[in-house]
Amino acid sequence: MSVRSDPLDRLRIPDGTHVEEHDLVADGDVIVGGQSTVEFGVRGRNVVAGERVRFGGDIEADGDCRLDMWCDVAGNVLVGEDAYLGERVHIAGQLMVSGDLDIGDDVDIEEGFEANGWIVIRNPVPTVVFLFIYLTQLLRLGEEEAAEEVFDELAADRDHEPVLIPRSSRVSDDSWRVSTPATIGANCRLHGNVRAAELSVGEETEIFGSLRAKSDLALDRGTVVHGDVTTRGGTVHIAADAHVRGDVSCEDLELDDDAEVDGAIRARGEVQMVESGDDSEATQEPASVENREVEPAIVRVEQAVRRVDADPEDDGTDESDGADDDSTVDIPDAEETAGANESSGGLAGALAEAEKR
Repeated sequence: MSVRSDPLDRLRIPDGTHVEEHDLVADGDVIVGGQSTVEFGVRGRNVVAGERVRFGGDIEADGDCRLDMWCDVAGNVLVGEDAYLGERVHIAGQLMVSGDLDIGDDVDIEEGFEANGWIVIRNPVPTVVFLFIYLTQLLRLGEEEAAEEVFDELAADRDHEPVLIPRSSRVSDDSWRVSTPATIGANCRLHGNVRAAELSVGEETEIFGSLRAKSDLALDRGTVVHGDVTTRGGTVHIAADAHVRGDVSCEDLELDDDAEVDGAIRARGEVQMVESGDDSEATQEPASVENREVEPAIVRVEQAVRRVDADPEDDGTDESDGADDDSTVDIPDAEETAGANESSGGLAGALAEAEKR
């Protein structure tokens, strides 16, 4: 990984993340960038927050919890292992730590704290800086195996991807507002409108709110959005079995024929209907059969029209059409009918002879 790479370059919601009763529940870690606001509680494996992060509920960490300086928690903080609190952290409720507690200066815990391990009052070094210094010293001493063991131990408990909230974000039941791209995994359940620079949503995810992005926006198979889907200048991709219960507004639209949109569709550019890959062969064969049946029928009608238009010009004198084509029937003119009746000695001939006499 490059030294200049930023792990908080986008909002990442891993698979299976749910928002339950004003709490963000994740199977893995929860990492929040500095100067962000999370207006509900957080439950996860490890919870890490940067400077000046405000939480509107409780924090429950099965592992460690690290809150950098000037963080504010409106509820309780329950930690299954160790806790690290920077300077001037404010906790409106209780602090319960099962392991060790590193605490900085001027920390305010309104309802008291309890720790089963060591309690050290100091300004703890940030986790990333501590790990970097520790691994660097091991490599300088030539302890490459020890450095690999530390790294493997850190990466061992990564069965679940972490929740990453970028710096200066605002997350609440009403909205998820970030200035970076956003990725929402599969089988998630979120409340609130999502606003991001670019947005992609995984399979079978349900979002109770609208989606808005500056560029491209993609909905995977089976996704349900209880709101509008809007982009300023990008393309909206809606996969099969996806359901948008509002309007779709975009520059270009790629819509699967098995997707469903309840509201209006507004596209300033191109609208493309895409057939599902599983049903593509079944939908093409009936269309080709139908075309083969319709085209000969149109040809037969045109031939019939040409023959009807040609009969009055021939005055019944051209016998070649009737001889060559068995499917046509010659309709005699009135003069031919009168001549035939005279020659046959029928009722018309008897009346003619009576008039002569």
